[in-house]
Amino acid sequence: MSDYLLAERRLPLDDSWDVIVVGGGPAGCATAISAARAGAKTLLVEATGTLGGMGTSGLVPAWCPFTDGVRFIYGQLAQQVFDQCKAGMPHIAADRIHGHITLDGERLKRIYDDMVTAAGASVLFGTQLVSVEMGSPGAVAAVILANKHGLAAYRAKVYVDCTGDGDLAAWAGTECEKGDAAGRMQPVTHCCIISNVDTEALRAGPNLHHANPNSPGWDMAQDDEFPLVNDCGICVDVIGPGTVGCNALHQWDVDNTDPGSASQALMTGRRIAEQFHRALQTYCPAAFANSYLVTTAPLLGVRETRRIIGDYVLTFDDFKARKSFPDEIARNCYHVDIHPSKEEMPEAIRQRREPTDRYCYSKGESHGIPYRCLTPTGLTNVLVAGRCISTDRLVQGSTRVMPVCLCMGEAAGTAAAMATTESGNVRAVNTDELRTRLKAHGAYLPDL
Repeated sequence: MSDYLLAERRLPLDDSWDVIVVGGGPAGCATAISAARAGAKTLLVEATGTLGGMGTSGLVPAWCPFTDGVRFIYGQLAQQVFDQCKAGMPHIAADRIHGHITLDGERLKRIYDDMVTAAGASVLFGTQLVSVEMGSPGAVAAVILANKHGLAAYRAKVYVDCTGDGDLAAWAGTECEKGDAAGRMQPVTHCCIISNVDTEALRAGPNLHHANPNSPGWDMAQDDEFPLVNDCGICVDVIGPGTVGCNALHQWDVDNTDPGSASQALMTGRRIAEQFHRALQTYCPAAFANSYLVTTAPLLGVRETRRIIGDYVLTFDDFKARKSFPDEIARNCYHVDIHPSKEEMPEAIRQRREPTDRYCYSKGESHGIPYRCLTPTGLTNVLVAGRCISTDRLVQGSTRVMPVCLCMGEAAGTAAAMATTESGNVRAVNTDELRTRLKAHGAYLPDL
């Protein structure tokens, strides 16, 4: 390892990599797997001690759909992850593929570990991106990482930002948008796990979901005994014997790009979980009277922060038109899912109806995601995959979920490996060849 000069301080420099992926969520794992499978020497950098992001450290208890109601549209790598996870869950029917399906986060950790390492990628846990160093105009020269070794510089031919917040691309200077016109973002959720639940009573009782106007959650939200239970955004899934995962309740005015804001949200989230558990015991005693709050997630459930401005911005008009693109690298069918603002909640509670902004497809319908949404403007050797790709705000409410992030990651990793033979220039990638390779690996990319 040689040295890298940073602000008059020499840092160790590791310049042995073809592709460096920052962020080990679904997009980052798929990127690292596909880049390594394509022969690129690949490093995956993850700040926590676990791969998988929201499906593991975030404790999100269920997958968004992998199918359009007719067929799998989230290609082979994503389907491999889904199938391996479901195979270890005997309470999920083997032939069930449509709709929201419960996941096993602990099993999923091992699946990602095994798939990433089997592909030949290396992983650094407990490692944080702290700086992006630029070389020639538009080219990242190195990333500065921090871990137990201190600060060190890492150099690759291509960098892939899978941070969710677009940190690498933003720090490298690409233009970004955040939230709505006033900068307001969707609320966050802090997931938790509750055990010793009578799951038969839960199934027999009233549906807790906010779509049910008779959900007990609407009564909880008006009970002064539980002041932090202030809405009815409740999804509860049985994840094992007597055990449920809860993707429940919102916090507003949280910005995950602000460490102080995110830190406060984690502490508030733990208090919300405690009150929510007591509210469940009060309003759903048959299921929860003897239950136990096991844990809250190490990661905050963040729906929205930065969106990069790429060579193409996917719009809601594109979404409504079910648009296809010559350079599309994935299809997506998940509905537009914008969670309600804080200002909307008092009326929503009065009406017992959460005003989630949704636009849904019919069975068999989907839209394309062009490669140009992964290429941030002004940067030559950087790709982006995950919830911070180049879309408008409404479309981001659809493309932020795990199945499509896996597909975007597979495309980004394949493209990154291809770009390493083109001096790292991600725009020199032949998208026809990229699509051919993705289809050969099982991607659902209908001919135009």
